[in-house]
Amino acid sequence: MKKSEILRIAVALLAVATITLLIHQFRTSGTSVSDFPQRSIAASEALIDVSVANGSTGSEIAKQLFDLGIIESSQSFFRLAVSDSRATRIAPGIHQLNSRISAVQALEQLLDPKRMPNLIRIVEGSWNVEIFKMLEKSGFSSKDIQIAAREIKLPTGIKSLEGVLFPAQYNFAQGTTAKQALESMVVRFQEQFSLTESKSNSKLSPQEIVTIASIIQAEGITEDFGKISTVIRNRLKIGMPLQMDSTIHYAQKIRGNIFLSTKSTLLKSPFNTYRKYGLPPSPIGNPGMEAIKAAVNPVDGNWLYFITVSPGDTRFTSDFDEFNGWKVLYTKNRKAGAFK
Repeated sequence: MKKSEILRIAVALLAVATITLLIHQFRTSGTSVSDFPQRSIAASEALIDVSVANGSTGSEIAKQLFDLGIIESSQSFFRLAVSDSRATRIAPGIHQLNSRISAVQALEQLLDPKRMPNLIRIVEGSWNVEIFKMLEKSGFSSKDIQIAAREIKLPTGIKSLEGVLFPAQYNFAQGTTAKQALESMVVRFQEQFSLTESKSNSKLSPQEIVTIASIIQAEGITEDFGKISTVIRNRLKIGMPLQMDSTIHYAQKIRGNIFLSTKSTLLKSPFNTYRKYGLPPSPIGNPGMEAIKAAVNPVDGNWLYFITVSPGDTRFTSDFDEFNGWKVLYTKNRKAGAFK
């Protein structure tokens, strides 16, 4: 055997031995790690603010918990973070924890949304005005929010801030400005949108995709998103007005109303898709990932009409007469209180 081959084998064996030794040391050291015992927590106990930065590692969080006197040793939490997959769900932001608790209790408290005092939950389809009100309740001034909204740099191909404040949970550290808060939402949108757009062959612009996604989000449930996307595409293709109730509700800033009067369809607004052809001038809310995916990837179908005749029963067709028959059923069910 050549000396070079012997050397390679020796190096390989040494590497294996080293890795095995490190694993053994990690496992054996885990048995002797100090940890506070689990204990009952009194409601009157003082709370300690723990700031988790976006992208923080388990070891960084463990060190901070130890330095603040929350856990007895950083190793106890790090070992738990490695073995418990729930640790990957720790959200960035301010968490309020008790002192001198076990590593398990520390993890459970970090996962408890009630311990995030400034938590903002943005649901799919939220309007910007609704998000701004949430920020105000969290301590941001209305003036700062409005100024920030005007100054935010929009993603490439996007013309409106409406539609790019990504629905998610946010928790902002003390000292965060309104602009930084809004920017974090836009960055989150960019990250998610780029993943979907990169897998698409769509010829639509980013603005058109987000606008369609916002209508899909407002018009139906997740299971129907693909078909609703197809209806929108088919109508645009033949120059048929979209006639989407959600666009008028957005213009009127009305929530929770499934009924649209004939008078409302005459509303003078660029968002009235009964009178205006094509897409509205901007998204009508901030869509989630499933709606964006559906906007990019409609399912195959020739549908031009759809209607929810009763909760959970949405029907699609390309036949106008069939659609009118379903409208009669919808009206009957609505008057009977099926949608209350």
